[in-house]
Amino acid sequence: MSGGVPWITLPAGYLGSSLIGACLITCGFDTNASKVACLALGAFFLFTLWWARRNLLTWVLILGMSGLIVLFWLVADSVALRFFVLFIGVMSDLYVLWDVIGKSMIKSSMFHANGSSDDTIERKVNSSDASAFARICGCCPSRVWGVIWLIIAFMFFAAGVIVGIVAFKESTSEQESESAHFLPAPGSSGAVAYAPIPSVLAMIAAVLSWNLLSRI
Repeated sequence: MSGGVPWITLPAGYLGSSLIGACLITCGFDTNASKVACLALGAFFLFTLWWARRNLLTWVLILGMSGLIVLFWLVADSVALRFFVLFIGVMSDLYVLWDVIGKSMIKSSMFHANGSSDDTIERKVNSSDASAFARICGCCPSRVWGVIWLIIAFMFFAAGVIVGIVAFKESTSEQESESAHFLPAPGSSGAVAYAPIPSVLAMIAAVLSWNLLSRI
């Protein structure tokens, strides 16, 4: 790795994923907040496509996610969107658990057989973020930093759930009523002013699909 501040960039993959996941989990407790979260995700999708515009897999994945967002936005006054945002948030947080513990349990035997080590708890790879961070810090081995990052990830997860419960206390019926007047899906009550929003998302997905097909 070159450039940037290593103290920030090295743990950014773990902690950044946990923080974003916690924010999405919080938004997943409210329909309107889920809509705002999906608009933010759409902006990140466009930036990702610009950054990895030559990667076919990235296009396929983002087109699939965009299609699901549009679909769930249109289902049951967008209430289904809550569960989709919750799913993305939980998976973003669980990625840290998988990367810190899961992969190590699966691959530890292979690394031990090769005489090498990997990052975090069960294993330790010299090129991993935890190993690089341990070399910079000099006070703790990579496994300790892996445990610390894992604990922080669980704290983010718990914070996302707690904030969501405290901040959004409306019932499902109340959220349906409010959702009908905030960026509503076409066909729902109050959809006249904001009907173009899901349509624009669908149009963006169609344009991205056309660009993808033209590259094949």
